[in-house]
Order: sequence, then structure tokens, then C-alpha cells
Amino acid sequence: MIDLPDLPLPGQGATAERLHRLAALGRADLVACRLAEGHVDAVAIRAELGDADSSKDHGGQRWGVWAAAPSAVRAEHGPDGWRLSGDRPWCSGAVWCTDALVTAAADDGIRLFAVRNRAPHATPLDGTWPAVGMAASDSRTVRFADAPARPIGGPGAYVDRPGFWHGGVGVAACWFGGGLGVADALLAAARRKDPGPHALAHLGGVDVALGAARAVLDDAATRIDADPKADAHRLALRVRATVEAAATEVIDRVGRALGAGPLCRDGDHSRRVADLTVYLRQSHAEGDLEQLGRLLAEEDPRW
Repeated sequence: MIDLPDLPLPGQGATAERLHRLAALGRADLVACRLAEGHVDAVAIRAELGDADSSKDHGGQRWGVWAAAPSAVRAEHGPDGWRLSGDRPWCSGAVWCTDALVTAAADDGIRLFAVRNRAPHATPLDGTWPAVGMAASDSRTVRFADAPARPIGGPGAYVDRPGFWHGGVGVAACWFGGGLGVADALLAAARRKDPGPHALAHLGGVDVALGAARAVLDDAATRIDADPKADAHRLALRVRATVEAAATEVIDRVGRALGAGPLCRDGDHSRRVADLTVYLRQSHAEGDLEQLGRLLAEEDPRW
């Protein structure tokens, strides 16, 4: 059972607390963190877009944000309201979620909808998540078949709001937590006995990488709270790239310092490494760096 946290909303003065608590979840269990992050992101999205039904939430609701490949699902408006049909990949918590925010292509653009995740209108497809890393996140493809849906905001509202990028920073906080969890194995080994100069050098490198990641997350929290309505696109891209690089370095350094032993004999550690490796690929790698470069070419970076 995943204990869903009640986190402060981003941009309301306690964004640092939100990010720190997401990181703590990631350090303990990346799968649980991934599902919890989707839920708290959905809460924030609904609040920002003024979903009137958010006040009617009842205990036991577990939300996901299923927004990959938005045009893969089609939204049609008829006499009985909106209906969604189509296959949506990458639906983390495909069975666990009771409700989801789903993007879909409508005649007037890409829209966001609230949908109940239940048969026969929403069906996770077997065989669509054969993953090893993040296996327990159950991120299968979900098939929507004439699913009743409630619109949240207007066309384009999901990606056009500043909070879209605040959510991206939240994901980076989860990656940071995953990096902390992997680093814990090296720190514990160094405290049990002297692991030798090379392993200690790797531990020092891990500290530097994680320190840089924590600094950019704390800076992002301060900036988001100072101006919640500012365009945070460039900020989020920079934070995500920094944290991704730090977490990747941690995986490499811990592996080089400790060898194959923990990966082969410590189930918790090997699972953390596999989970973090997959989770980091939610980044678009060079594609995100290209976006950042284009933004910098158009604006004063104020380095």
C-alpha cells in the first residue's frame, strides 16, 4: 500500500518542502515515489486549472497524469458530454489509479480530461510493460473505449500554464531521491570499513554531484515561490539536466566503487539501480538540451 502524501502546492511558499519530501520518497522507494508524484501532480494541476470538482474528492482516490503521446487518444463531444477513445502508452499505475488526467486530441486542440479508470471504458493492455526497471509501476498502455470524461481547462491549458514546468522540476526531485538511495550503498560500505582510495574518491565525487543537484533544486524552489506565474521552461530544463547528470554519475561511480557484488547479491540495491536507470529516461536527453540551447540563444541567460 502506498501512503499518498499531502504536499504543499508548488508556487505557494513551500515549494522547497514539496521537493524535499518527493526526494525522500524517491530515496526510500522509486516506484512508490513515481506513483505518488503522479497523484500530487494531478492535485496541483486540478487546483491550478480551477477544477470545481476537486472539492468533491473522497478518500481512496488515486490519481495519475497520463499525458504521453496526447494525439493517440481522441476526444469527441456529443449530447452526453465528452468521450475518449484510443490507446495511451506509459500509464503508470495502470491498475492502481482510480482516476487519471488524460490528454486527448479534440477538434479545437489538445485538451485535458479527468477520467475514471475502470472497465469497460478503460482497460490496461497485457504485455505492454515488460520492463525490468520500474516494473512495479505497472506503466502499461491503457485502452480507452468511449470513456466518459470531464474537461479540465480549455484547449492547450495543460501545457501552457506555468505549473507544467513546476511539475517537471518535481520529477527531477524524484530522480534526486533515487540518486540518494543508490549512493547510500557506497556510503554504508565506506562506514563499515575502509574501501580503499579509489572507492573513497568515488564517494567524494558522488557528494559533489549530489550537492550540485540539491543546489539547483533549492534554487528552483526559491525562484518558483518568488514568481509562480513566470515562464519556468528554461529553469525546469536546466534543473532536470543537472539532476539527470548527477544521478547518472552516481550510478556509474557507485558501480565502479563497489563492483558487481551489490548488483548481484543485494536485491534492494540492484532494484534501485534498475528503477533509477529507467526513470531517468523520462528525460529527453539531447532533445531537452537542444530546447535549452534554443531558449538561451533567444534570451539573456544572465549567467
